[in-house]
Amino acid sequence: MNLAEIQQELRKQQLDGWLFFDHHQRDPLAYRVLGFAPSRHVTRRWYYLIPASGEPAGLVHRIESGMLDPLPGEKRSYSSWTEQHDGLRAMLAGCRRVAMQYSPQCAIFYVSMVDAGTVELVRSMGVEISSSADLIQHFEARWTPAALESHLEAGRRVDRVRAEAFRMIGERLRGGGRVSEYEVQQFIREGFTRAGLFTDHGPIVGVNANASNPHYEPTAEAHSEIHSGDLVLIDLWAKLDQPRAVYYDITWTGVCGDPSDEMNRVFSVVREARDRAVSRVQHAIAWGEDLRGFEVDDAARGYIQEQGYGPYFTHRTGHSIGEDVHGSGANMDNLETHDERRVTPWTCFSVEPGIYLPKFGVRTEVNVFAGEDGARVTGEVQRELVIV
Repeated sequence: MNLAEIQQELRKQQLDGWLFFDHHQRDPLAYRVLGFAPSRHVTRRWYYLIPASGEPAGLVHRIESGMLDPLPGEKRSYSSWTEQHDGLRAMLAGCRRVAMQYSPQCAIFYVSMVDAGTVELVRSMGVEISSSADLIQHFEARWTPAALESHLEAGRRVDRVRAEAFRMIGERLRGGGRVSEYEVQQFIREGFTRAGLFTDHGPIVGVNANASNPHYEPTAEAHSEIHSGDLVLIDLWAKLDQPRAVYYDITWTGVCGDPSDEMNRVFSVVREARDRAVSRVQHAIAWGEDLRGFEVDDAARGYIQEQGYGPYFTHRTGHSIGEDVHGSGANMDNLETHDERRVTPWTCFSVEPGIYLPKFGVRTEVNVFAGEDGARVTGEVQRELVIV
């Protein structure tokens, strides 16, 4: 935990403090930001306040009185609920507005870790609660130069495996053989292992109507075969198999033969939506504009709606990327949520518009890294449907 940096950011956001709360390790964000791992199972409630200025303070149950010992500041203990309330009130004395892992109406549910009852308790003490979403992004989602390098190297390896997967499908079909979604998925997983990559699940390999299910994954028991004339969507994500590495996450779409006019039309619309969203980011970063996640979604979604495919774009435009494939930063989203978090330097996210028709679905996905004075796509970019 970098206490000085946290306090500097609290003052910048005009907050009196950041109040952390947990029991049963329900808030992993708290432990990561505070930089400690509990030495034993957490069965009782603890509170930890980092003020904008001054020394932090903790409140712990006497049964687990050493729970916050790794953290700086004085710790007060309680046993009864009345002692707990008194201790919390004393800790918050002088605070008018504090951040907690809370989001109004659960709009950004990734940071909504604090239960409604605890929010009510803090508010009953005359304290206004602000969402910690921007703080979490600042301390969780920003990459280091080493993380960026790990992402770029993962991208080179994943792009090779992706190209090999499409090539394998083509060779099987041209040779008169058979190939299934599941076989392609396992081929990719084996390629990841050989390339020194790690993924927690996936990838997605979907043919025709299965490609219209954004989170479809074939299994050994349930999958479809791939035939000539079929559309195939491959969504794959992985990171270097080493500590602190970050993910690379892409989607490419191909056709086993000549694409239909409709396939070409849908792909061109999705490609243009992707490029408009990327351009929106690049322009804002280059000119120092304040850009929010929902505005990037609007750039892609607006174009798809103009082309008459709005009802078939059923998910957000993009998500934050980090050590988890879905990171803790701003999502490019004005559909599932209205994400007002800023696109900040040293963060990365996907841009992945899609159109999902009853017969087939098309998605094209790139990763965008926002730097200090510019933004860039970090890997290969699909310009045309892959002819498998």
